[in-house]
Amino acid sequence: MQSIIQQIEDWIKGILVSGIMDNLTSTFSSVNDQVGQIASDVGQTPSNFMPQVFNMIRNLSESVIMPVAGILLTFIACYELIQLIISYNNLASFETWFIWKWIFKTFVTVELITHTFDITMAVFDVSQSVVRRAGGIIQGSTAIDASTLSNMQSTLEAMGPGPLLAIFLQSFIVQFLMYVLTAIIFVIINGRMVEIYLMVSLAPIPFATFGNREQSMMGQNYMRSLFALGFQGFLIMVCVGIYAVLIQSVAFGTDIIASLWRVMGFTILLAFTLFKTGAVAHSVFHAH
Repeated sequence: MQSIIQQIEDWIKGILVSGIMDNLTSTFSSVNDQVGQIASDVGQTPSNFMPQVFNMIRNLSESVIMPVAGILLTFIACYELIQLIISYNNLASFETWFIWKWIFKTFVTVELITHTFDITMAVFDVSQSVVRRAGGIIQGSTAIDASTLSNMQSTLEAMGPGPLLAIFLQSFIVQFLMYVLTAIIFVIINGRMVEIYLMVSLAPIPFATFGNREQSMMGQNYMRSLFALGFQGFLIMVCVGIYAVLIQSVAFGTDIIASLWRVMGFTILLAFTLFKTGAVAHSVFHAH
């Protein structure tokens, strides 16, 4: 009778241990893949991240937004000329140099609009160079070591059915929450690139305002926003580097539940800090 009870207990323990290990393996694999993908995604320029989307955005900007920017530039150039004429007492004190000044400013603005994509891509080339250099300095693995899982299994097999059932239920909850966190991380990383595409698509309009001092604040703020989006990638790499250090400090010993929730806590921290990188970057560059 005792042997039958022992066999039933061992059978239940085997099912629980197998279920726990399946949950943990699936959970850690999902997190490792998503976090490991961050560095490669952030290190790409807009033209390389989604080439088809980038080409579509460029065609839309050049065929739809560029004419609007040309009309806006015409109004700003006329307004600038009228202001110059008024400032010189309706040409009563006429000097030819201010006409040349107006022509030069208009010419420079036209060139800026013409080379809008070259300028915006140069901003991201600079920022991505910084991101890649940061990736070479920030070392550390974000993955949970497979040997850790095997050691964990040995610890689980030494437990009774009661504690194993509690761990199984908690591992299921952690698995669900981890899937939610990986989805949030995916949205943050890809949402940043979509925001970049949206910003780049309207680039000719703010560039058209550089011809007038009063209206150029729009263009200046646009450039600050571009740099903020570009260097947000650097802040994301810093967050991943911090996460790598924290995750390797977790020791799956006898208290598996505490270690499991600690890993989830660090992943929540990663998602939260990734979400804040945009606000921090915009604050540093004073972009509105």
